Amino acid sequence: GSCRHRCCPGRNNACWAPGARRARCYCDSYCQRTGDCCQDYPTSCRRAAVGCAVGPWGPWSGCSSPCGVGSRARSRQVTVPPRHGGDPCPDLKQRRGCLGQHPTCGTAQ
Repeated sequence: GSCRHRCCPGRNNACWAPGARRARCYCDSYCQRTGDCCQDYPTSCRRAAVGCAVGPWGPWSGCSSPCGVGSRARSRQVTVPPRHGGDPCPDLKQRRGCLGQHPTCGTAQ
């Protein structure tokens, strides 16, 4: 089977080609782990693979709750999207808990 013009990132069971003896061979990047890649996968897909690249984390947002339990969030942007079966992007958003303590909340806990 041949992966020509058919390379898929990650695990994609729909990304296959007919192989020897009516068996399927795969052209997704997961085939390297399972060992069922088409013969031309390394030359057709991995050579041109570009992994995802992301920028730095932005600042944390303010607490979502001015008084009591809330959450903060931050994000980052994709600078280079993955192509040709390259490594997928990591998480682009993070969230963490916080405790809002605005002066108008009073002193009660």
